[in-house]
Formats: sequence, structure tokens, C-alpha cells
Amino acid sequence: MPSSPGSDALPQAGNTAAASAVSGAAKFASIGSPYFGIMMAVMAVVLILSNIGASKGVAIGPIITDGGFFLFPLAYILGDVISEVYGFKVARKAIFTTFALSVFASLCYWIIIALPGFDDEFGTSKQAALEGALGPVPQIVLASLLAFLAGQTINSWILVKMKARSGEKSLWARLMGSSGAGEFVDTLIFCSIAASVIGITDFATFVNYVLVGFVYKTLVEFIFVPVTSLAIGWVKKREPSYGVVSS
Repeated sequence: MPSSPGSDALPQAGNTAAASAVSGAAKFASIGSPYFGIMMAVMAVVLILSNIGASKGVAIGPIITDGGFFLFPLAYILGDVISEVYGFKVARKAIFTTFALSVFASLCYWIIIALPGFDDEFGTSKQAALEGALGPVPQIVLASLLAFLAGQTINSWILVKMKARSGEKSLWARLMGSSGAGEFVDTLIFCSIAASVIGITDFATFVNYVLVGFVYKTLVEFIFVPVTSLAIGWVKKREPSYGVVSS
């Protein structure tokens, strides 16, 4: 018995409404492809190198910063890509994995410094150089651990919450809003712990250090928003599972 036109229209209307609802939802991808692993590995390397660089105080005219200033924003950009494409739970996994590797690197530094070296002039000068370069790193790692953990978590959480409201639209607003909040928390915590390691002892210099770090990192992220957006679009198009997972 042939069906009536009305009976065909009802399922089609229901399918259309369901498709519309799904298209408006926040979409994410699973982590089965190699893209997530590559980005997490690069983020870990960037963080470890920036921890080493941060043990050196840098003065560029009146600007006070540290040797890792040009590396650290890259970790946040990668965090934005991971949060936007894979969601908060996966971003949190990347954050904890990155810091586990950073702590492991710090333990390796301690072992290398503690190992007995040569007693000649060359050996003692190398030992002093290692202690000077890598000795303060554990405190830098602690500062970075607490700061990056708090800042990246806030950054990722805000970005994903904003995406739940706007869907695929307003990407630039998500990137800029979440980055500003995350970088402020990150910079304040990091500078409070790391200032003494790089030789900052007075309050005025500390305020300079915090403000310069926050403004610099936030401006870099804002300037790189078009690049971050292009990277997000590139990964979304090539991530086979993107859109399968939704909030």
C-alpha cells in the first residue's frame, strides 16, 4: 500500500531538524589520527625549552623579561588548536602529559648535575656551567607547572564553553577572549614564583616583569590569531573524525 505524502514529509522534517540541531552544536574530533600526538609532542618540547630559557633574565632597554619569552606563546597557540579541535578533556590530557614530560626533564637535569665529573679545569668549568644553566630549572618548572596548568586549563575551559554557545562561529572571539584570561593567570603565577630565580628582588621590577610578560604574550597570541585560525581550519579539514564528537 503506497504511503501518503504526509507520512513521507514527517520523517524528512524530523531528519532536517535533527541535522540542523547537530550542525549548531559544538563539534570536536577524537584523537585517533596522528595530528593530536604531533601537536602534543611539539607543545612539550616548547615548554621544556622555555623552562630552560626562563632561568635567564633578559633586559631589552627598559623591558624586563626572561630567555623563554619568544617560545612560551607557541605552547598556548598549540593549546588553542587542541582545545578547539578536540575539546576540553583532550586538552587537559595534553596539559598533564606535557608537564609530566617537563618534570621528567627536570629529574634528568638533577641526575646529570649530581653525576661525578672530571676534576680538571675543563671538567669543573663545565660542571659550574651546567649548575648555572640547569640548576635553577626545578624552581622554574614548579612555577611553570602551576602557572601553565592553571592558565591553560582556564584558557581551554573558556574557549570550549564559548564554542558550546556559538558552535563553529566566532572563532576569533573565542581565541582572543580565552587567551587573555589564561595568559593573565599564567603570567601572575609564574612571575610570582620565578622572579627570585632570575634575580628580580624589588616590587617595581616585579610589576614590570608581570605587565611586560602578560602584554607581550597576549599581543603575540592576538597577532597570531589569523595564523592560529588557519591552523585550526587545516586540522579540521584533515581530521577524519572531526564533527563526529559533539558537546
